[in-house]
Amino acid sequence: MNTQKLQPGDTFPQLEVANFNGSVRNLAKPQGACDWMMVVVYRGRHCPMCTRYLNALEPLVSQLAQIGVDVAAVSGDSREQLARHREQLEVTFPLFHSLRVAQMQQLGLYISDPRSPTETDHPFAEPGLFVINEHGTLQVVDISNNPFVRPDLQTLVSGLRWIRNPKNNYPIRGMRPYGATGRDFQSAS
Repeated sequence: MNTQKLQPGDTFPQLEVANFNGSVRNLAKPQGACDWMMVVVYRGRHCPMCTRYLNALEPLVSQLAQIGVDVAAVSGDSREQLARHREQLEVTFPLFHSLRVAQMQQLGLYISDPRSPTETDHPFAEPGLFVINEHGTLQVVDISNNPFVRPDLQTLVSGLRWIRNPKNNYPIRGMRPYGATGRDFQSAS
């Protein structure tokens, strides 16, 4: 089955999910003083690499807030699975649960079935990371089909700091297919 992947410059969909306390939030909208949003989609409690990645993100959240980027993470885990996962996590940013398969498809994520009932009890999204700018459009998109390929967080924060600097006037990259500008560049031979 093919999924439609979100592209840089696309409007990020209205993604309403619940937090541990049952409050529903639209993840496309940053909170507080931030005007950009970073949404991290993780596989779930069963994935030790996700636990490490989320814990590694925590010390960078204040740096992201300084450049106006809010952070939240979501998975297809149930509320109960999130409760157990929170015991392994050392994060202060919001965590959301019960991402539905239809929402995973809307985001263009790769979706996997568990290898066994001991892994987990539901289809789950493979990792995705989306940075949404102040216009609600995708500035950065990273979608992976396995837990081993994810953006380096230090590099990502450094890059977002550079992108957010108005002196750099850095556009959204990768918005059109090769050759769509009417000119093709020949590689040097």
